[in-house]
Amino acid sequence: MEIDVLTLFPALCTGAFSASMMKRAQDAGAAVIRVHNLRDWARDKHRTTDDTPYGGGQGMVMKPEPIFEAVDNLRHPGSTVILMSPQGQVFKQDRAEQLANLPHLIFVCGHYEGVDQRVSEHLVDCELSIGDFVLTNGAIAAVVIIDAVVRLLPGVLGDSNSAHQDSFSGACTGLLEGPQYTRPANYRGHEVPAVLLSGDHMAIARWRSQQGRVKTGAVRPDLLSED
Repeated sequence: MEIDVLTLFPALCTGAFSASMMKRAQDAGAAVIRVHNLRDWARDKHRTTDDTPYGGGQGMVMKPEPIFEAVDNLRHPGSTVILMSPQGQVFKQDRAEQLANLPHLIFVCGHYEGVDQRVSEHLVDCELSIGDFVLTNGAIAAVVIIDAVVRLLPGVLGDSNSAHQDSFSGACTGLLEGPQYTRPANYRGHEVPAVLLSGDHMAIARWRSQQGRVKTGAVRPDLLSED
């Protein structure tokens, strides 16, 4: 998979992409991730990427020209262009699974008071948000989505089944994952549930499924209503 990120602040991304699983994915050739400074496509000597909004109002709006020209330069057949925006569809695990099957993703990261509407209407394929809140920069949200997508690529995780057992995954029927334990079996008087030590894999699977539903009901009952 190829991933291009267009942002005014590349440093917000490069650190996250150069460590841990993201670095391993690139070293293994599962993903090629490139971060670009949008100012490289600005035409004036000041490399201007924002301007005051038509009709008045507070703040600055990102200009369309650098964004259109950057995407035109990077896009090829099979590319999907995503605008990070608090007004976009809320990103969920099923969308991560969809994006993981695409060959090339281009992320346009907003800043200031927003992005010229013509970018949304005439350039990008979709707008995504990571939640009902506003961040300083869309690059932060793009890193979150890219991490969620890249970990699903074949060969990235040590255990190919790990991603399918995560919370919100199909194997968990869209619910939260049940609790996990490791050694020691008794720590400060707190014991690991006996079923996990039983060796009965069917009983363990049933227990984990039931515990996942209990946890979902306690902290995310909205997911049960969608189940």
